[in-house]
Amino acid sequence: MIIEVKVSTKASKNSVEGFEGEVLKIKCTAVPEKGKANESVIALLAEYYGVPKSRITILRGKTSSRKTIQIN
Repeated sequence: MIIEVKVSTKASKNSVEGFEGEVLKIKCTAVPEKGKANESVIALLAEYYGVPKSRITILRGKTSSRKTIQIN
């Protein structure tokens, strides 16, 4: 499955806000530096979908708030 994600960093809490149209909105407390926010997003999605973190890959947008993510 491939999904589009919009990430808001430096939020007050980690949460998956749900879909807004075709885009899944995520809030994470991590700062967007050295991959910390990406790690947080992967952990949140793994919990949300009930899959191991190893099955989640960021295909596009590693340095952007808009990401394309593959879940195997």
